[in-house]
Amino acid sequence: MNLRPLLLAVPTAFVLAAGFAFSSPASALDADLDDVLELAQAAPPAAGSGRTFSPQAMCQDQVARRIGNRAYLKARLELKPEQMTAWNAFEKASDEASAKATARCTTLPVELKERPNYVDRLSMEESAMKARVASIEAVKPTLVALYAVLSPEQKAVLDRPRGRMMGAMGRMGDHGPR
Repeated sequence: MNLRPLLLAVPTAFVLAAGFAFSSPASALDADLDDVLELAQAAPPAAGSGRTFSPQAMCQDQVARRIGNRAYLKARLELKPEQMTAWNAFEKASDEASAKATARCTTLPVELKERPNYVDRLSMEESAMKARVASIEAVKPTLVALYAVLSPEQKAVLDRPRGRMMGAMGRMGDHGPR
């Protein structure tokens, strides 16, 4: 078994994951290992394979997924009226960050037929990390304020890992339903 493709695919997946993971501060709530695995499977094909990869579409999907995750969390948290002010502030900051992420998605290539070279991947990673840090910094104060008004039961919901992979990892230890 030749490990070289795997050794190249994993760093490429992390570069692309970093490039698109900035998409919304909801990921501060549910940093998904799933996204990294999906990216590893969807990495740009080798030259000449005839298949293409759309960084723009993947980015837009991740923004939509994170917006959906916020809606899921809101429903699962069963917020009390006195907690809604904190939630609304968090949601507003998150929506603004998602709008910036969506705008950034539109700047990404619609289609890649060949794998970007190492320098280009490094530049993509740097750009994505800067955007991700800016998103976290914009949303973190409202998330901290929201967390402070949650009950222990609500915090447990929020603290639980999200995503298929993280959920499976959490279930491995207890073998019970979630």
